[in-house]
Amino acid sequence: MDNITSQILIVEDDWEIHELLTAYLQKEGYETTSAYNGKEALSLLTQTQFQILILDLMIPEIDGYEVLRRVRETQNIPVLILSAKGEEVDKIIGLGLGADDYLTKPFGLGELSARVKAMLRRYVYFNNSTKDDPSSVLTHGDLTINLHTYEVASRTGKITLTSKEFEILKLFLSKPSRVFTKAQIFQAVWKEDCMSDDNTVMVHIRRLRTKIELNPSQPEYIQTVWGIGYKLGEAAN
Repeated sequence: MDNITSQILIVEDDWEIHELLTAYLQKEGYETTSAYNGKEALSLLTQTQFQILILDLMIPEIDGYEVLRRVRETQNIPVLILSAKGEEVDKIIGLGLGADDYLTKPFGLGELSARVKAMLRRYVYFNNSTKDDPSSVLTHGDLTINLHTYEVASRTGKITLTSKEFEILKLFLSKPSRVFTKAQIFQAVWKEDCMSDDNTVMVHIRRLRTKIELNPSQPEYIQTVWGIGYKLGEAAN
């Protein structure tokens, strides 16, 4: 099982919830490390390579939003947000900063486990699926993605993407003439058939555009097909 050697960083300041998560995930076969504030979490992230970050938003020292922002400057580790904040705006902000998934408290441990396993499968896939193919490079205009090293570059230089953003971009470059609906993108990237809402895909597309487009409000690479979805733009060729 892949989860036996998987390192998970749990960042949660509620001691009871933290202990519950730790005990459950360790029982599932994961190795866990604990942090109870944002400063401690950022320090641990520079010392150890984790496969998943479980992050509460309302933590002391440095809040979860700032932790996530700093993590996304250098790492593409899958991030699952836990928060008592259930408002739509908080979810959008979290996803917009680069979170891969979001659970609102209270939540079931079974659902948490399912989310963690799905994120881990994607992470392992990204890091192993193309190791035997050193020429796995996709290009479109000035945009290049390397499926072997998971590096992305454009006319402005190297770009750091999350795993979801990378998979979305890979989807478009793999099938440059196809128009994708939001549901098709969700199914291909999240490996699930049903979207909870349209915002998940929209937020990830918006954040991806801020990283790869010279002018995100007038995108060249990922263009909107009104009433249908998105496609790879011809203007980037």
